[in-house]
Amino acid sequence: MRDVVIYTTDYCPYCRRAEAFLTKKGVPFTQVDVTGDDAAREALVEKAEGRRTVPQVFIGGKPVGGYTDLIALETAGQLDALLNG
Repeated sequence: MRDVVIYTTDYCPYCRRAEAFLTKKGVPFTQVDVTGDDAAREALVEKAEGRRTVPQVFIGGKPVGGYTDLIALETAGQLDALLNG
């Protein structure tokens, strides 16, 4: 399974939803909290191809978007293929 990294803040309800979804699906992930860390947030924006919102989910180092993007991939039947490479 490819590495999954999720960038979050401690006040983001969509972050909690993304974490809960991945946990329920049995997908291990690394959480990076960027709350109050301006440098980390700027690095995230660069890594996420200009996206400024959280959560930002990366699978195998590639940005896939936020919570709704994650759910859209699951609904379309594409998430497992991304996760398993």
